Amino acid sequence: MTAVVVLLVVVAAALITGTVLRGRAGKVRTVAAAPAPGPGPLLAAVGVGTGGAPVVLHFSADWCGPCAAVRRVVAQVVADLAATGDGLPAPRDLELDIDENPQLARKLGVLSLPTTFLFDAAGTERYRVSGVPTAADLRAALVPLRTPEPPIRRDVG
Repeated sequence: MTAVVVLLVVVAAALITGTVLRGRAGKVRTVAAAPAPGPGPLLAAVGVGTGGAPVVLHFSADWCGPCAAVRRVVAQVVADLAATGDGLPAPRDLELDIDENPQLARKLGVLSLPTTFLFDAAGTERYRVSGVPTAADLRAALVPLRTPEPPIRRDVG
C-alpha cells in the first residue's frame, strides 16, 4: 500500500511540474532583475548594442527542431516591423549557434533551446523567451523597444 501512495505522489508531482513548464514555454517574460547598463564585452562582440536598434538574439543548434520555428517567427516579425515605414529603427535578427558560443550562452543563463532574448538599442536585456514565441507576443514586446528614448530634462533651478 505504501508503494502505491508513493507512486501516486510521484505521478502528481510530475504532472504539476510538467504543467508549470508547459505554461511558461513560448511566453515573453520581462527580465525581473535590474538590468546592467549596456552590453558586456561578449554581447558587444556579436553586435548587441552597437547598431542603434533593438536586437532579437536567439540561440539555436543544428540538432534543435523547434529552433527552425523560432527562426521563421523572428524573421517574419522583423520583416513586418522593417516594412512599416514609420522611420523607427527596424530590429536586428541575430541567431547564434549554442555549440559555437557556449561562453555567451552560459553568461546569459541559457538552459534550453530555443531561447530568445530581446535587447534594446543600448544593449540592455529587456525580455527573454524560452521555447517558440508567437508572432503577436514578439511584436508586442519589440514595438516599445523601437521608440526613441525621450530626451533627458535638465531643469535649471
